[in-house]
Amino acid sequence: MHRNCFPRAQAAVVAFGLAVALAGAGIAQPTHGIAMYGEPALGPDFTHLPYANPDAPTGGRVVTGEVGSFDSLNPHIRAGSVPWQLRLLAYESLLGRSWDEPFTLYGLLAESVEVAPDHSWVEFTLRPEARFSDGSPVTVADVIWSMETLGTVGHPRYLGTWSRVSGIEATGERSVRISFAEPDRELAMIMGLRPILQAAQWEGRDFTQSGLDVIPIASAPYVVSDFEAGRFVTLTRNPDYWGADLPFRRGTNVIDEVRMEFFADGTAMTEAFTAGLLSMMRETSAQAWANNYDFPRVQSGEVVLSEVPHQRPSGMTGFVMNTRQAAFADWRVREAMIRAFPAEFINQTLNGGVDPRITSYFANSVLAMEAGPAAGRVADFLEPFAGDLLPGALEGYEMPVSDGTERNRAGIAAAIELLEQAGYRVENGVMTTPEGAPFTFDILLQTGSAENEAIVNIYTEALARLGIAVEVSRVDAAQFRERRDNFDFDMIYERYGLSLSPGNEQYSYWGCEMVEVTGSRNLMGACHPAIEAMIGRMLNSESQEDYVAAVRALDRVLTSQRYVVPFWHNPVSRIAHDARLRFPETIPIYGDWIGWSPDVWWVE
Repeated sequence: MHRNCFPRAQAAVVAFGLAVALAGAGIAQPTHGIAMYGEPALGPDFTHLPYANPDAPTGGRVVTGEVGSFDSLNPHIRAGSVPWQLRLLAYESLLGRSWDEPFTLYGLLAESVEVAPDHSWVEFTLRPEARFSDGSPVTVADVIWSMETLGTVGHPRYLGTWSRVSGIEATGERSVRISFAEPDRELAMIMGLRPILQAAQWEGRDFTQSGLDVIPIASAPYVVSDFEAGRFVTLTRNPDYWGADLPFRRGTNVIDEVRMEFFADGTAMTEAFTAGLLSMMRETSAQAWANNYDFPRVQSGEVVLSEVPHQRPSGMTGFVMNTRQAAFADWRVREAMIRAFPAEFINQTLNGGVDPRITSYFANSVLAMEAGPAAGRVADFLEPFAGDLLPGALEGYEMPVSDGTERNRAGIAAAIELLEQAGYRVENGVMTTPEGAPFTFDILLQTGSAENEAIVNIYTEALARLGIAVEVSRVDAAQFRERRDNFDFDMIYERYGLSLSPGNEQYSYWGCEMVEVTGSRNLMGACHPAIEAMIGRMLNSESQEDYVAAVRALDRVLTSQRYVVPFWHNPVSRIAHDARLRFPETIPIYGDWIGWSPDVWWVE
């Protein structure tokens, strides 16, 4: 049985337009929340988030599955492999995000937030009742220590934005101010989302080298109660959680126990779910969803199949080409790789052709580049960089559409022509580089993904028709992360999830300063003046028109740079789950969040 959940009509577009239309309104007084543009949708007297069920019963247990392993419980550093959920469920921040607005934060550890009218600083006032799981109060000293530690020796995701901070200081017993090197509308929000750690727990310890010997003491609703390295982690709801009655928390995190089981591969995880060892499973393959979910527990009603729609951008999922390597330094080679990919055949084979192809980074949203030549403000923003832009940025770029067959004759012919333009030649059936050496490269995959294995098998056969012998490196999670962090690959699978409110994080994805930062997400090695300029315009826009135009211009530059061989995206989250597990009927604009996190689920 499929359960279909329908979003409110055009909620994302309306919310985004309203927020941005109010751009420029300065916040001069402490308030209960802040929005990237304009005012929060919920007033100071709101009783609960619109997508949370305030009457949800507490109790029960949920068991989720993960492919891979872990050797650390510290999600805030580069070292080690960590269950990704810990950063979200086991730690808390000054402000919490509403998933029903493009980018709005409400007070969590902080009872109020104040932003300078010129966006040059932000000040937070802590709630007097805020406590860590050991009962000790959350203090200004903890906030300052957390900000400085994460910003200087933490994971690379924290480092770039901290470089834009000029100072942090206590302004009262419960208040702290963070000043910015330059006015920045989004930095106040980023600082509000930083996890706050207990400074005392790390006295005499090396924060950068922690593994499984430090059990987090945090202020979140859940605490780590049990684990076995590489096998499972159990989070237990803290019965003394300090914020259970906050409006922001009402109806969330009501399940008593969240257990994460780890498996060597996706097949083992699927078998565990089918056998009833897991409570829920998120399916990304449309074909698997259609063909593999008619097992006895579904037929009996023990398992329910839910489709949860969302209205966020498609993001970019596919094989990322590392431009640091000579193999992909030439854009014509990258375009040839895209042309050679039989997208329609693979999509039909794996998904029954149901899921749409990714056409750009912000596709499926109001922020997506429009078809045809750049016009209006988009053209104005890009014109100064016309000499540096690749074909398609100004004229318009469309993903090639193949004939739907495995042979993809037209695509292969176009790829050969592009490679020849770049100086490559076919000699005795072997594609050779301009230097005369055989053209070969490596695709890095993490073991355990049957879907990615199927994709790469078909793709390498297509590349063989070009005379390119591709080596596929299949490695475990630890090796994959190490090579990924050190950019030790030619081509790699990656998924970039993007939001309706892109901001400073765009620098960490494709900004010049992150090209050589170990562990950064700039896997393609992107460094382009137009990218830097469009992100800057985005962050400093004072109107809806300029903000949307800047993002659309950025979308054009990124897409025409041909950094990624795109796959497809899921316009809905497909979740198979125990029938006793429920989630609210009201779906937020980021509806896929429901499929990733159990925070608004309950056990009936």
